[in-house]
Amino acid sequence: MYGLIVSALNRMSKPLEGLTVEELAPVDHFHSRGFPATVEFADWLRINPGEQILDIGCGLGGPARYMAKRFQCRVSGIDITEPFVEAANKLTALLQMERQVTIAHGNGQRLPYPDSRFDGAYTQDVTMNVADRAGFFAEAYRVLKPGAFFALSEHGLGPEGNPLYPVPWSEDGTGAYLVAPAETRAILEKTGFEAIAIEDTGTKCVIGYRKVIERAEKGALPPLGLHLFMGETMVQKMQNAARNIEEGRTHPIQLICRKPR
Repeated sequence: MYGLIVSALNRMSKPLEGLTVEELAPVDHFHSRGFPATVEFADWLRINPGEQILDIGCGLGGPARYMAKRFQCRVSGIDITEPFVEAANKLTALLQMERQVTIAHGNGQRLPYPDSRFDGAYTQDVTMNVADRAGFFAEAYRVLKPGAFFALSEHGLGPEGNPLYPVPWSEDGTGAYLVAPAETRAILEKTGFEAIAIEDTGTKCVIGYRKVIERAEKGALPPLGLHLFMGETMVQKMQNAARNIEEGRTHPIQLICRKPR
């Protein structure tokens, strides 16, 4: 993955020395709407300089590096996919951010951190592939300090159900575990989280998907982008993701809550 990114940067005649978080943003925010979604997501989070934040399912590490730079905090990222972790660490080193961002291979349902370690945690478009949602939330709760925030974005199950596949998180429905936003709220409450606020992001997601589809159909995709990793079915995945939202098969949200003090 790192090699694909470097090759794309070379085609753009972009020198690796002095590369910025923003210049990498088109390719290292591997979730719905990419970098703009991360920026809006971060607007929700009150992170203070020096705080310890956890990114669960950090992918290529773009959001972790953005949060670390924007808030001058320290971010620990964890991801179950080894090639992502390898590329994420190389990109972090390339940006000389190793002191602020640490990324490790691991499972969000068995976090390798002590109790009450972090001032906040987030996960972006990861929970669609988590079978044990209660266990995932319980682990996040465990490693958070009292009063810390937990935030997530995901495509929830819509009222019509039965999403069309392939989509960005599953080729044929295998490994997809979508639940309705109301069920997500109920599991979070049962875990112990409070002050749960949910925002519908469906319209924004559809607009984002349609923009990518239009560019792809015109052959106007930039050298650096998520299409580097999505394969030949990328357009079909985007089309289905947009259609699922429009037909009420999925219900994208972002959410923030807190562990009680």
